[in-house]
Amino acid sequence: MESRKITGKILKIAFPFILGGGLLYWMYRDFDFSQFNKEFMSSINWWWMSLSLVFGMTAQLFRGLRWRQTLEPLGEYPRTSTCVYSIFVSYALSLVIPRIGEVSRCGILRKYDGTSFTKSLGTVVTERVIDLLLMLFMVGLTIVLQLSVFSNFFSHTGTNLHDILGHFSAAGYAVSIALLIVTVVFFYWLFRKLSISSKLRGTINNLKAGVLSLKDVKNKWLFAFYTIMIWVSYFIHYSLTFLCFDFMSGLGWMAALVSFIVGSISVIVPTPNGAGSWHFSVKTILVLYGISATNAAMFVLVVHTIQTALIPLLGIYGFLMLQLNGKRAASSSEEISSEEKK
Repeated sequence: MESRKITGKILKIAFPFILGGGLLYWMYRDFDFSQFNKEFMSSINWWWMSLSLVFGMTAQLFRGLRWRQTLEPLGEYPRTSTCVYSIFVSYALSLVIPRIGEVSRCGILRKYDGTSFTKSLGTVVTERVIDLLLMLFMVGLTIVLQLSVFSNFFSHTGTNLHDILGHFSAAGYAVSIALLIVTVVFFYWLFRKLSISSKLRGTINNLKAGVLSLKDVKNKWLFAFYTIMIWVSYFIHYSLTFLCFDFMSGLGWMAALVSFIVGSISVIVPTPNGAGSWHFSVKTILVLYGISATNAAMFVLVVHTIQTALIPLLGIYGFLMLQLNGKRAASSSEEISSEEKK
């Protein structure tokens, strides 16, 4: 039984790497990497590449600042530095096990500043909902502005919503709706059953409080500013890389926005930082904008590799700074909490 659990954990960690590696192998199986090293790498404008990395850091910085703001209405006042460093570490950990970073950063706040784990986890859920809504808005706006490009993208990738829905009969729709209702009812029943435990009820209440913390944020304009700057930083982080290559510099900001949106959606696939799925999606969009398949494939490989390398570097820096700062004394935490309430 114990060996089965260990095997399951190993497979859980290994699967994202196998999936990402398989996708990358499929994309680059016929490429001449000797030519790539000689010609492609020598043509990169490293000044623009270095500048793009600055915005990769500011995106995580603004996320840490926003996170601290959502914790304040819950009576939690972790140090700003701890929030930021925990974000750095969480992104690095997610390269090893996708999505584990969301939980690990809450654990870091608990360890170093005594912040409630369940409350902070609830605020993470709130953050993700806000980010999802903003992304959906950007996706909708971008599709409207570049409808022809997205239409070509779906046809090139074999995705056609009309064809998919065409396979559903009236009975198929009815069964799908019935299954959805049954699933919702089941989870509602399970929630009611589990809520009998007072300890679990307290955990659920903390999660709920974290999710609802946004309505009590003191400065909502500042929260909106942080949210916008997170995504502006991500976009600049990516779009500046267009200036690193002569064959990309003439595409313009709309091509950068479309490929950025498609790439952001593709990282939902559970591979390290979207490896493989991001390469394929962004490459496809760039080809539709007139970039040769070879240049597009090389571009996404270089950009993803360099920008991904930034993540563990920030993670190591965040980890070291957490060790240097140490844990905050309980008395200090109480003093800050009382001062904030005044």
